[in-house]
Amino acid sequence: MAINATGNNAALSAATGTTNPKSVLGKDDFMKLLLVQLQYQDPTEPMDSEKILTQTSQLASLESADNTKVALEKLSASLGNAQQFSTISAIGKTADLGSDAISYDKGNTTTFEVYFPKDVKEGSVIISDANGNAVKTLDIGTNKAGVYKFSWDGSDNGENAVESGVYHVNATYRDSNGNAQETRLGAYPIEAVRFDNGNALLKVGSNYVALTDIKEIY
Repeated sequence: MAINATGNNAALSAATGTTNPKSVLGKDDFMKLLLVQLQYQDPTEPMDSEKILTQTSQLASLESADNTKVALEKLSASLGNAQQFSTISAIGKTADLGSDAISYDKGNTTTFEVYFPKDVKEGSVIISDANGNAVKTLDIGTNKAGVYKFSWDGSDNGENAVESGVYHVNATYRDSNGNAQETRLGAYPIEAVRFDNGNALLKVGSNYVALTDIKEIY
């Protein structure tokens, strides 16, 4: 006779003095059920050895499944932690967010950050519309390599107000050796890694960005 979790729940409760309102039995409960069956079996018709072997086999299968589940849960947690802490090795590398675009609302001033990998002798930040037409040119000045913040009041090079929309930010400059360089919004050095509720956040520029929002690290 196979072990029936529902039919024998009452017998188990009576024998152990416990209740199981959800009728969910574990391997220990099945063992207790088997012992109860053996205790209350009809002496004139005892359970044969084949049935006992069948039920003990079921117990072994259940225990094996439980052990496998626990092992997989531990492995999953371990891999998750390893993956998180492996992001620490990304510090000092460059994170690419995959976009050079900013959203502008007419009448407001928008700020953005651009990373210059090399010292800047001279150069310009160029804001372009969706069609690639240059709208505004901002002077970079002479600065050391690093991340710099810029503000744009929404005016074009003729000091006319532009419409709301998505604009693209790129920069061309010459380094301290006079070599031509290019960069754009959206690519920044990774300065730190923070873990928040199991999620890895990378500091790029002045912001922390989720690892899932980064398209490439190089």
